[in-house]
Amino acid sequence: MTSFDVVVIGGGHNGLVCATLLAKSGRKVLLLEAGSELGGAARTEEFAPGFRVSSVAHLLNRLHPDVVTGLDLEKHGLNFVLPEQIPSFSLSAKDGPLALTGAYGEDLVGASSSEQVAWRELRAQLFRYAGILKPFLSRRPPDLRGGNSLSETLALGQTALALKKLGKEDMRDFLRVILMNVADLLDEQLTDDRLKGLVAFDAVLGSHLGPRSPTSLLGLYYRLAGEVGGQPGAQLVPKGGMGTVVAAMAASAAKAGVILRTGALVNKIRVENGRAIGVVLENTEEITGAVIVSAADPSTTFLDMVGSRELDTGFVRKIKNIRNQGDAAKLHLALDRAPRFSDLDADAHCGRLVIAPSVDHVERAFNPCKYGEFSPEPVLEITLPSLADPSLAPDGACVLSAVIQYAPYRLKEGWEIGKPKFFKAIMDLLERHAPGIGRLTRHVELLTPADIEERYRMPGGHWHHGELQADQMLMSRPAFGTEGYATPVDGLYLCGAGSHPGGGISGAPGLNAARRIMALER
Repeated sequence: MTSFDVVVIGGGHNGLVCATLLAKSGRKVLLLEAGSELGGAARTEEFAPGFRVSSVAHLLNRLHPDVVTGLDLEKHGLNFVLPEQIPSFSLSAKDGPLALTGAYGEDLVGASSSEQVAWRELRAQLFRYAGILKPFLSRRPPDLRGGNSLSETLALGQTALALKKLGKEDMRDFLRVILMNVADLLDEQLTDDRLKGLVAFDAVLGSHLGPRSPTSLLGLYYRLAGEVGGQPGAQLVPKGGMGTVVAAMAASAAKAGVILRTGALVNKIRVENGRAIGVVLENTEEITGAVIVSAADPSTTFLDMVGSRELDTGFVRKIKNIRNQGDAAKLHLALDRAPRFSDLDADAHCGRLVIAPSVDHVERAFNPCKYGEFSPEPVLEITLPSLADPSLAPDGACVLSAVIQYAPYRLKEGWEIGKPKFFKAIMDLLERHAPGIGRLTRHVELLTPADIEERYRMPGGHWHHGELQADQMLMSRPAFGTEGYATPVDGLYLCGAGSHPGGGISGAPGLNAARRIMALER
């Protein structure tokens, strides 16, 4: 029986970050990945001969700077297609496109001068308020039971001071809007439907929320609190797809001495006298570890690997009640050549194209999802990554990658019946904005939340491993009692997207978990 100081379960980006930092601290670390490749839902995959695409996540809008420096990612091959952020275009068949350029709309193009002034004011306010929440992404949530260290207590004091420095008017307004729905805030300050639709889409992307749902504004703050390349609100495309981020992390892990094993499915976390002491693989191999760290989702970790017999009944109930059913699908198209989206020039096709022409359109797309149905008018985030990175497609051909909302995990008629209908609705919408795209399509891959669940071992197909809403954030993520990465089982820690601060390719959960383990497990 082999033994390690640390056994990390799951080779997604958070597992790699956590394993690497712990290995750099002098520990003997083993990382176990169930799949044949590292990276989880952040891989670059070939979905048709010669066509490669980022599997689920296709844009990088948050990557913690301490992850970049701590793992020396740039030295290990991390590179971006373009040095500047890609612009976002809101497509509207009625009014033509509108563009946000720079780091989340430093400039607004295609709107009236009065709307540009209103947007500058709102954007500045959004970044000010997101800045209050930003420090919480870099550390474990506050311990309401009084277990905060002196440094953590001081950090909380600094956050309170930052809030006070906003001034009375801003501080009052921050407290007023923090739990608002995003539609109400946009209606207060903006008039252009295209701009409001784009911002509302960004606020609810990946969540079971519409723009008029309570607390939907939190999703926008979460997005803007992250940064990549030192720029808050930036959006970048890694050269070679998202898999190059994972490849750089894997190279860093190997250099730090992490033993990386793929095709190693963990069936059980062994617990004796209330402490995790090792894991049992699918092939019955047993591996012991002084510390066990799971990057898998909380439900799989506790209910399947640990087992409810080792846990308090109340805690099991909390884990079972985690809302983790995804609403986002992913579409990949292999095209004979680049499509032409109406009213966009050639350079604009390298940007991020969003079909969400108004707040009401996004809300109407969400409504059927509440009843287990998909919308005939979905909202889409589209990229054509091969235009900027020709290595992703054969010469002259093109890759289209799109996130589609809303696609309920539990479709009432079942995805076997509903998937062709859903695909037709998507293509009908694309045809209206890019006439002739159907004739260019050589191969299609449409991943529903059920497909994402099966392929990436992600229950519910939810890329956050659980809804990122007010009652499942901070000290309530994934459930009270696990908010600091430690768990009710001694020696067992969480480091995946289901833990604080949540999903996205940030590496923050893995970073924070590693720091917590180093503080507790001397």
